[in-house]
Amino acid sequence: MKNSAAINDDLKKYLIPAFERKTESIVAIDVKEFTSYTDHIVIIEAGSHRQVTSIAEHLIKRLKAEKIKAIGIEGVKEGVWALLDFGDAIIHVFESEKKAFYDIEGLWAEAPRIDLSGFKETFEPQEETDEEENDDEF
Repeated sequence: MKNSAAINDDLKKYLIPAFERKTESIVAIDVKEFTSYTDHIVIIEAGSHRQVTSIAEHLIKRLKAEKIKAIGIEGVKEGVWALLDFGDAIIHVFESEKKAFYDIEGLWAEAPRIDLSGFKETFEPQEETDEEENDDEF
């Protein structure tokens, strides 16, 4: 992988719950040399509005259980583009069409991509349940 970086332990805590869900794609970008407000940007592509909401809610719930609370949360209920700001990582969960339109990856073209190929093979995505979809406790 050209212009790639190794995955570090700080980022794994955000990637584990992301890989627990069925996503279209997940990209992690190391931006610490380019910006002062975060170290990593994670871009998750979901196939539908409902899936955007479900993935974002799952991330919030799982990370909160690990005592990791978001600094800011936007767009979860709308299901088009959810933004979860955890300080050292900013996670974008996009519906496919919006991901292509906003092209966040293109904005950070010079930043190294984190190689997730070996990491993702260790996780089996979970099926969503009605209980999880309706869980508003975050």
